[in-house]
Amino acid sequence: MPSLSVPPPKCLQKPLVVPHRHMFGPGPSNVPPRILEAGANPVIGHMHPEIFEIMSDIKSGIQYMFQTQNKMTLAVSGTGHTAMECAIFNAVEPGDNVLAAVNGIWGERAAEMAERIGARVNTIVAPPGGYINNADIEKALSKHRPVLFFLAHGESSTGVLHPLDGIGQLCHKYNCLFLVDSVASIGGTPLYMDQQEIDILYTGSQKVLNAPPGTAPISFSERACQKILSRRTKPVSFFLDLSWLANYWGCDGKPTRVYHHTGPVTAFYSLRESLAVLTEEGLENCWERHHTVAEYFHAGLESMGLKLFVKEKQARLPTVTTIVAPHGYDWKEITSYIMKTHNLEISGGLGPSVGLVLRVGLMGCNSSKANVDMVLAALRDALKHCHRSKV
Repeated sequence: MPSLSVPPPKCLQKPLVVPHRHMFGPGPSNVPPRILEAGANPVIGHMHPEIFEIMSDIKSGIQYMFQTQNKMTLAVSGTGHTAMECAIFNAVEPGDNVLAAVNGIWGERAAEMAERIGARVNTIVAPPGGYINNADIEKALSKHRPVLFFLAHGESSTGVLHPLDGIGQLCHKYNCLFLVDSVASIGGTPLYMDQQEIDILYTGSQKVLNAPPGTAPISFSERACQKILSRRTKPVSFFLDLSWLANYWGCDGKPTRVYHHTGPVTAFYSLRESLAVLTEEGLENCWERHHTVAEYFHAGLESMGLKLFVKEKQARLPTVTTIVAPHGYDWKEITSYIMKTHNLEISGGLGPSVGLVLRVGLMGCNSSKANVDMVLAALRDALKHCHRSKV
């Protein structure tokens, strides 16, 4: 019998210590005690009837949050990126034309995912802080004739809330599916999946829902399901194959469910509880609270002489605010100072907004005027103490 060549790691012989922190960046957001406690319930089998009942509750909660009656509604085991790949990998086959609206990093990511599975990808690009009007979208749909059009509703890298009205109808005019990323927007601003004719909609658990990262609600229209279930080839990913996921989530009408993967049952507990919290507050009340708090925050920033990156008020994402990086300051010093001095996370830009902005996320339970006041005080303190170049 050979001896062990790797000794027990000393780091694992110490207790786990995790600091409490104000999570006011673009995500994840703070998880309230009620949702943390739900996730601490006992683990039971991922194929037990009690889990199927919890999954059914989750499905109903997602339908309410998305405002859809789609039967094909579920939560993917993974983060928002997993849901993005689930949508693209199932709806797109090699050689298909895909059109992606790029008004930040998420359009870039969607385009790359589609390219990786052999799609012919075209993009329609908006400048950082801007969005694409319906006339330009229709021109691109007419020119490229895609099977799928991707759009980020809440572009967290730039702070843009992209208008949705009329786009679903345009997509269907050109026989195209409409895919929407609502990771940073759902629950914080109005969205109506069925009425706005969205074919595939997904989000993440860790933003407005205030659940831990790791589950990603997604829903498919009947039109999307027809295309997916009539594919010529199998989806590139077994794990994200909708025909398997539909059975596990009881969406396919079959009397029995077949093992596909071990669902993250404790994450399901947390997701169910977060949807219960949203249901208790009421979707419209949640939308209104986020908009009211965002307006209060924006007014406070402007009173300090700071500028908002998104010029058009109606296009400002109420969950994630982008602030023009203050002239003469190093944004990294500002975020580091605030983290060290105030135990509070805000972040810099991402993708096309790197070096241009500071990003502040106030989502779910974090969306309150008291937290706005905390962020404004931290920013005032940072601008007072951080180095400012005279150039």
